[in-house]
Amino acid sequence: MKCAQSVRQFAWIASVAASLGLVHAPTLLAKEPPAEVSSDGLHLQKNTKSRVVYARPGTTWGKYTKLAVIDCLVEFDKNWERDYNNDQISLSNRVTEADMERIKTELAARFKTVFTKQLQSKGGYQVVDTAGPDVLTVRPAIVNLRVTAPDLMSSGYRAAAVRSAGSMTLYVELWDSQSKTILARAIDAQADSGLGGVGQRANKVTNTAAADEIIEGWADSLRQGLDAARAKPAD
Repeated sequence: MKCAQSVRQFAWIASVAASLGLVHAPTLLAKEPPAEVSSDGLHLQKNTKSRVVYARPGTTWGKYTKLAVIDCLVEFDKNWERDYNNDQISLSNRVTEADMERIKTELAARFKTVFTKQLQSKGGYQVVDTAGPDVLTVRPAIVNLRVTAPDLMSSGYRAAAVRSAGSMTLYVELWDSQSKTILARAIDAQADSGLGGVGQRANKVTNTAAADEIIEGWADSLRQGLDAARAKPAD
């Protein structure tokens, strides 16, 4: 079972990486516009809040009243560890692989809790664990994670004053839970706005609060997008 889970996780990571390479990087770097139609038949949506949104034409969104949210994949920006440690004089303030794994695990759990709560309390969507004709599978990943001042919980660590807790990008796919057909994809980068540029002492509490605010915004965007799509007839 553990081996099978690892294989599925690797396939999901590969899928995210491939899609980011084809869609995300060009768009965020503004070197060229995203393709009008993706390689898997999704069409670029215009006038959306997220940076990139694709959807499958002809989807009957109105039939989906329940959501199945799988565990969130979390990956740091590939240069974050190097950049962060290069700025640290004391060895006790340098981040380790163990620190990174702990942060990823905590953020993934926090995403599941906050995202689910927002969809249920504000959206009125029932979040379930099983497939069904009215169930939409939500496959989220947080990538390009950069934490300005992580709480390393070491004896010599001293919290720094920061203006922003950091930034991260949401990559999310929506799938029909029964047919296993991908119906939509969205990519959105967000950064903590802090206290209007005023520095504050960073710790686990402030970092968690900043992450919660971004995750709540993503959940609201998904809810609003689904509500709007369900209100319209299929293309």
